Amino acid sequence: MPTWVRSYRLRAVIADLCGAAIGSSAAFHIRFGGFNGHDLPYLLVSAALPLVWVCSVALSRAYEPRMIGIGSEEFRRIARCGLALTAATAIGSYLTKTDVARGYVVLSLPLVTTLTLIFRYGLRRALHRRRARGACMRRVVAVGHAASVAELVELFRRERYHGMDVVAACVPGRPGRVAQVPVAGGFGDVPLVVEQYRADTVAVLACQEMDGLALRRLAWQLERTHTELVVAPALMEVAGPRTTIRPAAGLPLLHVEHPELAGVRQLVKNVFDRVLAAGLLVLLAPALAGLAIAVRATSPGPAFFRQTRVGRDGRLFTIVKFRTMRRGSERQKITLVSDGDGVLFKVRNDPRVTPLGTFLRRHSLDELPQLINVLKGDMSLVGPRPPLPEEVARYGDDVRRRLLVRPGLTGLWQVSGRSDLSWEESVRLDLRYVENWSLTLDLQILWKTWSAVARGQGAY
Repeated sequence: MPTWVRSYRLRAVIADLCGAAIGSSAAFHIRFGGFNGHDLPYLLVSAALPLVWVCSVALSRAYEPRMIGIGSEEFRRIARCGLALTAATAIGSYLTKTDVARGYVVLSLPLVTTLTLIFRYGLRRALHRRRARGACMRRVVAVGHAASVAELVELFRRERYHGMDVVAACVPGRPGRVAQVPVAGGFGDVPLVVEQYRADTVAVLACQEMDGLALRRLAWQLERTHTELVVAPALMEVAGPRTTIRPAAGLPLLHVEHPELAGVRQLVKNVFDRVLAAGLLVLLAPALAGLAIAVRATSPGPAFFRQTRVGRDGRLFTIVKFRTMRRGSERQKITLVSDGDGVLFKVRNDPRVTPLGTFLRRHSLDELPQLINVLKGDMSLVGPRPPLPEEVARYGDDVRRRLLVRPGLTGLWQVSGRSDLSWEESVRLDLRYVENWSLTLDLQILWKTWSAVARGQGAY
């Protein structure tokens, strides 16, 4: 086990102990106000709760190395642990006729769970910052065909928070390098390559040579050195709740559910979007009025810019933004050369943008009037980028899948680089959102949007 994994697990245990100690102490003081002789049992329970909590979290396997630093399973297991302890305490007190202060139970365990999740989130953020600098990475040997290995390497390089650093590859034909990664052998050389490069993980990509028998033999060989084996399915962009492993006739079958693009969950999303948009419009009304006055005062023309965009299922709607360009900018567009690739028109130093417009774009303040579009139902708070009709006319069949959901005020593209992204990367992120949408993912993106907007990187 790498040293950084042991260090992270130790910090996680300490964080859980601190969360439980603070939560139980706060619950005791809130419920009882102060200590007296009658409250001694609850004081002892509060003192013992941190140790009981850490043991319970350990039993829920939330300290396993494979949970570290990525995905939401670590947080889900902690939340389930808190729910299970609360239910067990309530049921146990009822069956044993034990007098348990309901207010204390209701306060302590949810508070402990919440503080633990907050502390774990802080640890996760610190780990991601270290991984952005190249530390705390798993050393991976990728096994598969050259094209698949190259795609995996590029994915891990773009999203370093996953903590996967491909140090070598095993491919058929043995070319010299794949995506700047040395090819150290073929499919039969994996254990030797793992030892040579001191790898702790082997990632096997979908290919016909690595069938069930070959994978089983490879797992037996890696078992001796405790090297982790992960198998990447062919559907690399489908994850989360849509995938489950269901054994049948001794085979671990990967079941892929269809994305839920209608129904109750979408209704909940629509209600959430409109309620939050209405609240933000009321809260930000003075700021929006001030920005409108500033736009009018700093350059001739209206405060708002309206443009036709394409929404869900190809329906046209009018988007509303603060004006960031001078009058006649649309006519000047034909004289400019796009800095971007694909169908997007992007100019890094656009001469049509006003000084105030540059500031508004950098911090996405020009997008705030789109809350009106969210309130009307044309857009969502989170979704793919709203395209122009001329862009949609150049879409291929795969890219048109972006139109299955409402476009968003923010999205994965907003928190992953904005205008600095290539066309292919923007499409990949939008399709990932369509395939893996959930309200939890929306909340994560909304949370990350604040820091992306504050940094102002990639906006022009």
